[in-house]
Amino acid sequence: MRLSWLVLLLFLWPVLTRAQNENITGKVIGKETKSPVSRASVFLSNSSFGTITSADGSFSLSKIRPGQYTLVVTAIGFTDYTKTVLVADEPIKLNIEMEPKVIQLREVVISGNKSDWKRNYEQFKREFIGTDENAKNCEVINPSILNITYHKTQQVLEVDADQFLVVENRGLGYRVKFLLKNFKSDKIAGNISYEGQRLFEELPGNEAQKKRWRINRDLAYYGSPMHFYRALYTDKLKEEGFDVRKLTRYPNTDRPSDEVIHRKIEMFTSLRRGDSVNHYIELSNLSKYAHERIATVPWASFELLRSTQETGIYAITYPNYLYVIYTKKRDETNFKDIYRPLDMPNYEISVCTLFNSPPYSLFDKNGVVVGESPLYEGTWSKLRLSELLPVDYEPSDKPK
Repeated sequence: MRLSWLVLLLFLWPVLTRAQNENITGKVIGKETKSPVSRASVFLSNSSFGTITSADGSFSLSKIRPGQYTLVVTAIGFTDYTKTVLVADEPIKLNIEMEPKVIQLREVVISGNKSDWKRNYEQFKREFIGTDENAKNCEVINPSILNITYHKTQQVLEVDADQFLVVENRGLGYRVKFLLKNFKSDKIAGNISYEGQRLFEELPGNEAQKKRWRINRDLAYYGSPMHFYRALYTDKLKEEGFDVRKLTRYPNTDRPSDEVIHRKIEMFTSLRRGDSVNHYIELSNLSKYAHERIATVPWASFELLRSTQETGIYAITYPNYLYVIYTKKRDETNFKDIYRPLDMPNYEISVCTLFNSPPYSLFDKNGVVVGESPLYEGTWSKLRLSELLPVDYEPSDKPK
């Protein structure tokens, strides 16, 4: 009897292990033709999980860390497909129909010479890729795909792309493929925002390079938002080096809103009133806050964390602003609108603002925000592509 069970187990083992490893499988077809779409890119955004569909349109993604992901499918001639998937114990099988893409001719706008494009491109690289040591080791493989527009009067830079922007990050050892949408840099407001999906691929390297990449990846991880959210849901904020406080801010009534400043600068520029333009530029440089106060007692995880009806999805909620101190790293940057008590060491400080009403933000076990992200100021506002890690990243060592 035991022998028969052993034989049966040996027979079923390849099937059982394959079912456990293949978290997501499926087939991609055209919605109108019902024909298979081959060579389509299928990946989980912000992760290192990606593949290409075979000749019959089928694909498989395996060994995925549990969590909520955005599955993305892109193919020439079709509109990008996205779907939220929650990876847990049960395998996921998908039948995906791709909508044909309507080709629209992009209007050609001649806004300057080659030096203008190069200057705008260099600004984009600084603000999208970064200026840290890792950024110095990043190379944009295909910059010509970028559509760049600079609005001089508003001091706004806008960038997008119709295909993957490929960046090789030899500081962290990743090739990052980014579907960039709606990049916007607003100098007056001091905000940078963008949308898009990205896939991480391991770069080939020798043992010495891989060792250096592991060290750099750990440095990028510790103190990051991903590290913070993971520490929050496991109730290890203090143990992991985070001191989290309530921050109250009182607006500076001498500084108009960003919207008013934009409108005034644009109006006075059209009227050629240079003195008035300069006046509002000076106002934009004022601090947004006249006074700030930090609570004396740190928040505990249970005061910030809420469960949700979805397995593996958590909510963070707090009044006013969240003041996050990471005590295991220093940051010498002087942020105009970030308050730091005179007796506080130069720890890394980030301020988080929620937008929903009531205020909350969702994140998963990977430490990745699901849906609308909080606004980050301070150290986290400096994070660029040069320091991004895939959501399935696991640190190798604890910080020294």
